[in-house]
Amino acid sequence: MKRFSEAEYRLPFFDEYGYVRRLCPKCNEYFWTQNPDQKLCGESTPEGCSPYTFIDNPPTRKRYSLREMREAFLSFFEKHGHKRIKPYPVVARWRDDLYFTHASIIDFQPYVTEGITPPPANPLVISQPCIRFVDVDNVGPTFGRHLTIFEMGGHHAFNSHRKEVYWKDETVRYHHEFVTKKLGVNSEGVIYKEGVWIGGGNAGPDVESIIQGLEVATLVFMKFKVINDEFIELPIRTVDTGYGMERFTWISQGTVSCFHAVYDHILGEILKMAGVKKLDNELLKKVAELSGIMSLEKKARRQDAQRQVAESLGMSVEELGKMLLPVENAFAVADHTKCLVFMLSEGVVPSNVREGYLTRLMLRRTYRALRTLGIEEKLLDIVDKQIGFWALDFPHLKEMRGEILEILSAERDKFKETIQRGRTLVTRIAEELRAKGASKIPEKKLIELYDSHGLPPEIVRETAAEKKIQTDVPDDFYTRVAETHVQVSPSPEVEAPEELGEAVSGFSKTRRLYYEDAYISEFEAEVLGVLAGKRVVLDKTAFYPEGGGQPADHGHLEFDGNRSGVVDVQKIGNVIVHVVKGAVPRKGAKVKGIIDWARRISLMRHHTATHVLMGAARRGLGEHVWQSGAQKGVEVTRLDISHYKRLTLDEVHEIERLANEVVMRNLKVETSWVPREEAEKRYGFRLYQGGVVPGREIRVVKTADWEVEACGGTHCKKTGEIGLIKIVHSERIQDGVERLVFSAGLPALKAVQRDESVLWKVSEALNVPFEKVGETAERFVEEWKEARRERERLVEELAELSAKDYLVNAKEMSGLKVVAQAFKDVKVDRLIKIASELVKTEPKAVVALCQVDKTARIVIMAGKKAIKKGVNASEIAKKAASILGGGGSGRPDFAQGGGTSIKKVPEALKKVEEMVKQQVEGKK
Repeated sequence: MKRFSEAEYRLPFFDEYGYVRRLCPKCNEYFWTQNPDQKLCGESTPEGCSPYTFIDNPPTRKRYSLREMREAFLSFFEKHGHKRIKPYPVVARWRDDLYFTHASIIDFQPYVTEGITPPPANPLVISQPCIRFVDVDNVGPTFGRHLTIFEMGGHHAFNSHRKEVYWKDETVRYHHEFVTKKLGVNSEGVIYKEGVWIGGGNAGPDVESIIQGLEVATLVFMKFKVINDEFIELPIRTVDTGYGMERFTWISQGTVSCFHAVYDHILGEILKMAGVKKLDNELLKKVAELSGIMSLEKKARRQDAQRQVAESLGMSVEELGKMLLPVENAFAVADHTKCLVFMLSEGVVPSNVREGYLTRLMLRRTYRALRTLGIEEKLLDIVDKQIGFWALDFPHLKEMRGEILEILSAERDKFKETIQRGRTLVTRIAEELRAKGASKIPEKKLIELYDSHGLPPEIVRETAAEKKIQTDVPDDFYTRVAETHVQVSPSPEVEAPEELGEAVSGFSKTRRLYYEDAYISEFEAEVLGVLAGKRVVLDKTAFYPEGGGQPADHGHLEFDGNRSGVVDVQKIGNVIVHVVKGAVPRKGAKVKGIIDWARRISLMRHHTATHVLMGAARRGLGEHVWQSGAQKGVEVTRLDISHYKRLTLDEVHEIERLANEVVMRNLKVETSWVPREEAEKRYGFRLYQGGVVPGREIRVVKTADWEVEACGGTHCKKTGEIGLIKIVHSERIQDGVERLVFSAGLPALKAVQRDESVLWKVSEALNVPFEKVGETAERFVEEWKEARRERERLVEELAELSAKDYLVNAKEMSGLKVVAQAFKDVKVDRLIKIASELVKTEPKAVVALCQVDKTARIVIMAGKKAIKKGVNASEIAKKAASILGGGGSGRPDFAQGGGTSIKKVPEALKKVEEMVKQQVEGKK
């Protein structure tokens, strides 16, 4: 990691307050202290630099709850000129490279930190709920130093060449005043440790505040953008501070764990449910003081850390582990259930992809911890308590209570089914490994079983152990899994041919007439240039380029007596390129553009209908519904939405009804360009239903009071122009995502008429009135099922009768009875029934029945006594089928095969008799 020079950290504050710089011999990091004799950095680290000394010995003037600590922090900085900002969502909808907000600065990256948009205030202060998964396996063992969900207090200042707010020295002074004067911590108890911070694509030097062994805040001076591991100076120098609200609460109370300080009665309820009546607080205190070394890095093992703690306490690792197991699991449950509440409240439906994958991971870790405690059935009770507790500070949690509990209930049931199916899979894998002489399930297979099949490693270990196969679960298993899913690559825009990238740089920005008036169908323009022979650049255009899930416009260009087709339109930067078919206009020529209006208006209706349908889906299904993708079309359009279960027909009809009500209300659809910060403030982050929209200003499409979205497409002026919305199909395209396929306008009418035509044909075929098709079809299906059952009964009776006849004429061979016969116009399932009846009636029977049609299909069965004598139906089927020009396979008692050489059926049946004799006599 890059290390900055001492000059980056030597501040007037340190000199004024008598701080000296030292190098810690254990962790090899520089730190600043007011104690000139201090040798170690004072932080509780895996290297063992220091234990926690605040347990039962809080350094603050008074005890604070998390709510009180949050308010103390926010009000302190308000009094020092910072504007209080409401927290952003925990789901980073405004980012295309992250799923979750993991630091307060994420709220302002990249647009504010790179100078694209102004900050909402400068300076500002915020307490931001954050979610991090990279330390998920440390939640519990480190007694609260690591959490998956926490609040980060941040006071931020954004400095530019036009305005200097404050920088390093003032930042450290603010922090020191807060912890010493506001909280009452002794100045000599505050150590500042040098560091380098990198995150969210930015970087800078930082100092970490250490109080009695615990890092409570990180003060980052962000001034670089990281590009290919290079540090590039940013136009904005950002004061990026992170105060751990939970950690400050912990040290103020001096409890044995952060969970005791933050989760109040909820932790007690969890322990009570688990039957943990009394904790050895003296022992827990000793463990807590040393819990800083329990942090699990990728190559570290928890047992090593536990051994160090156990030795310090004079007890065995086994004794320590037994004592800590229920406590650590209760800690994890407290943390994870809160994390689930926040994720689900913002519409992150559990699935196998994207952020939904991490929600599912969190639920399954929670379930594992609950299962270890023996209280897995208490999941919903604990979650309900969390909602009630945290809704006092975050009211939206209470509003989403019903949906949160319903989603969790459905996901819990899915998980139980997954475990049941998974045990069979693991059993098979274990048996295969044993057959190969292996004794352990590889770690790679363990991760694959979780990623592909949702099987927690503990379930794999339990099931594999039954087959005497070992499973070593890495201590940081869930961290490894989470690390591959916490970030997302930005979605690339439509890629232009490489040679056009530089070629368009010489052109001025194309004037976009389709934004000035979406109803322009003809226009005049000048040709600025022609690229690659057939790509025309105009000074202005009404042709909409492909983007935002909307296909490009088509049409014609007229010039100099020529008429050339426009078959594609692409936007490259600020330049719009038209791909033409036919004659190509020269540079400087005047052209007339004519839009294929039928195509354009259909796309406008479908795009507007997408927004209307999205609002209907959210109202019909719940606030957890978000858009997961959309692709507009001329005849049909698809809208993908997040939802935790399959849509019912009634739900689809309700969404359709709500959408068409909006159409009939003829609501106004307004588009406007709004500064990003103003749009977010006015409309919230539902703006980004269709994904992140770059730029200083964003185009907002607002459908009255129904729906609002940042969108670059073309739309109708009023919803009434859509005409009709008809959902023609719905399906689950992946776990947690439902697809609605719909048509709008005339295509919707065509869809209705198409369905009506099908029903009309059915009514004619059934010879019943149109309105009675449903009940008649149901009656016919039931009659058909009954006839099928009767047929199967008759087939069985016939098989019994046939079996008796065949056994009378069976050929005696080596003490067995062999039946080998060919049939025409007999279905294979009947032959299987006859063969099955034969071997059931006569255990010494070997049966070969061959169906002959255009091809030959042979069925081989062997009775129990025949198998004991050495008969193997699978080997016989392979040989017989090879004579028929095909292949065969199966089990020793039942096999099938076939081929196209029907003339060789007698030879194949003869081979069956020969093989029976060989198998039996060979065994003798």
